[in-house]
Amino acid sequence: MTEAENRGPAPPRPSMWPGLFISWSRFRYPIRMSFPIKVCVVCQEEFELKPNKPGFANRCPSCSEPEETGPSDAPQSAEERQAEAEANEARRKAIRDLLYRGDS
Repeated sequence: MTEAENRGPAPPRPSMWPGLFISWSRFRYPIRMSFPIKVCVVCQEEFELKPNKPGFANRCPSCSEPEETGPSDAPQSAEERQAEAEANEARRKAIRDLLYRGDS
């Protein structure tokens, strides 16, 4: 018995469209796609863009790490708290006016 007989019958070719025959042997094993290669905008190094990567999509993982700044919970004086409260109230009023103004 020859090797061609061991494989079994060949898949039928469509007689109407001979140019559209698909070789099913290509689809036997799934092809794993690699991650896209990107270039970091900060350090110009190439890196693989992987899913669930923290940070920006155009920065490498080492450049995406958050920079540590000084303590933001520093005590504020009464004037600073009052100014911040007034600014927040003005901001909320402006957003409310934009959302609920009558354009009729």
